Amino acid sequence: MKNESNALSWFSNISMLLFAVLCLLPFVLLISASLTSQESIIAHGYSFIPETFSTAAYTYLLERGSDIVRAYGVTIFVTVVGTVVGLSMSTLLAYPLSRSVTPHRNLIMFIVFFTMLFHGGLVPTYLVFTQLFHIKNTIWALILPMLMNGFYIMLMRTFFQTTIPAALLESAQLDGAGEFRTLWSIVLPLSTPILATIGLFSSILYWNDWQLGMIYITDPKLFSIQNLLNRIMQDIDFIHTNMSSDAGDALEQMPSDSVKMAIAVIGVLPILVAYPFFQKYFIKGIMIGAVKG
Repeated sequence: MKNESNALSWFSNISMLLFAVLCLLPFVLLISASLTSQESIIAHGYSFIPETFSTAAYTYLLERGSDIVRAYGVTIFVTVVGTVVGLSMSTLLAYPLSRSVTPHRNLIMFIVFFTMLFHGGLVPTYLVFTQLFHIKNTIWALILPMLMNGFYIMLMRTFFQTTIPAALLESAQLDGAGEFRTLWSIVLPLSTPILATIGLFSSILYWNDWQLGMIYITDPKLFSIQNLLNRIMQDIDFIHTNMSSDAGDALEQMPSDSVKMAIAVIGVLPILVAYPFFQKYFIKGIMIGAVKG
C-alpha cells in the first residue's frame, strides 16, 4: 500500500508539474514575441527564443509613457475603489441573506439569482447609467456598472451559512452585540478566505475591463490601461489598413506584432505579481464554495 501511495504521489506531482509548464508556455511565448524584432516575426514567425532580440516594441510604447502612467493610475484607482466598495456592498447584502431571521430573504435571493440569468441589454443599461446617473466621462463609469455581482453574493452567502457556526452568532447576541457588531467583530475575521477570493475575482474583473471605457469614456485622461492599450492596438491596425503603398518601408519598420505582445505583457504583469499573495486564500475559498455550496 505504501508503494502504491508513493507511486500515486509521484504521478500526481509530475502531472501537476507538466500542467504548470503547459500553463506557463503561453506567457513565455508572449514575452519572447514582445522582445523579437518585427522583421524576424515576419520572416520566421513566433518562437520561444527570439531570433533577433529587440526592445523596439517597448520603446514604441515608452513614447507614450506619460499616457501609460496616467492610465495605470486610473486603473489602480478603479480597481481598488471598485473592489473595496463592491466587496463591502456584497458583504452587507450576503450576511442578512444568510440569516434565517431576515424577512423575505427568499424573495430577495430570487431577485439576486434572477440577475444571473437575465440581463437588460446594452442599450437599456447605457441609458440608465448615462441619463439617470449621468456617469458618462466620469471615473464612476468604470466602477458603478460592475459594482455588484449576483454570483459573488451567492458564494458569500453560502460561506456564511456553512462556515460561521450559528451558536457563535447566538452567543454574541446574548452578550449584547448587535448585527453590525457581530458582522464586524466575529463574521468578517472568520471570512478571510471568501473575502480574498471574491476580492481577487473583482479586482481581476476591474483590471482587465476595457469595454466600459469604450462605451462610456471619450476623455483620454480617463482611459484605463486596458482601454488605452486597446486603442493603441486599434491605431496600429488602422495604420496598416489605410496607409498607402508608398509607406511600405515605414510599415515594415513599425513593430506592430511585437507591440501587440508587449501590450499584453504590460496589461497582465501586475495581476501575475499580485496573485501569489492571494493564492492560499483563493484556493481555500474556492474549495469551501465547491464542497459546501
